[in-house]
Amino acid sequence: MEAIARARYQRVSPRKTRPVADLIRGKKVEEALAILKFTPNKGAEILYRAVKSAASNAEENNSHADASRMVVKEVRVDAGPAWKRFTPRAYGRASLIRKPTSHITVVLSD
Repeated sequence: MEAIARARYQRVSPRKTRPVADLIRGKKVEEALAILKFTPNKGAEILYRAVKSAASNAEENNSHADASRMVVKEVRVDAGPAWKRFTPRAYGRASLIRKPTSHITVVLSD
């Protein structure tokens, strides 16, 4: 059985979050949560909540599922839309600042 959790429009760069996602791919849920809890990265906090949500979804949707035995089958960090902001520059010009967002998908499996 699979359980899915999606965290969309998260205000974290996908480029900085993907290495954290690589740390937990293929690990058991409890081990993945322990790794994420002690990883000093903004993306780790968001991934922690997504994995915890997927485990909760597994237990809620299937009464026979035990989240402690599940494995992180898939973690995808895709780019979402970027917020666009401007900052003043010399001679009255403006420069674009892009604030990227991420769509994070976590799939747990037995």
